Amino acid sequence: MTKDWKFTHNRTADAEWTPGLREIFDYRDLGIKDATNGDYVAHVIRANGKKEADAVQEWHVHHCNFQFVMVLNGWAEFEYEGEGIHRIEKGDVVHQRPGIRHREIACSDDFEVLEIVSPANFETEIVNPPA
Repeated sequence: MTKDWKFTHNRTADAEWTPGLREIFDYRDLGIKDATNGDYVAHVIRANGKKEADAVQEWHVHHCNFQFVMVLNGWAEFEYEGEGIHRIEKGDVVHQRPGIRHREIACSDDFEVLEIVSPANFETEIVNPPA
C-alpha cells in the first residue's frame, strides 16, 4: 500500500482556502489525499464567519476508519454519542472513533483545526439523535 505513496510539501505561502463539506468553514487541503492515493485526507478547517445553520450542527456520522482532530486555534463545543458535551480548545486532540454520532453546538469565530481522516473519500450521513 504505502510504496505507491508520494512525497509532498504543502507550503503555507501557497495555501488555497476553498469551500468544503460545511458552509460555515473554509478548507485548506494539505495534499495528503493525492500523496496517499486516497488512503488519507488531511486539511485545515477554519471558521469563515458565516452564521447560518449548517449540517455540522445536526447529529451526523462519518463513515470512515480513522478521524483525528487537533485544535489549532479557538474553541468549539461538540456533543458525542455516549460521551456527552466536550469543549475542545487550542492544543486539544480528539480521536473520533468510527461511527460515533456527534454534532457541533458552537464554535469561536477563530476556530481552526487540523483534521486527518481515512479513507479520503469518506461519507457523512445525517442521523437521528442518540436515544
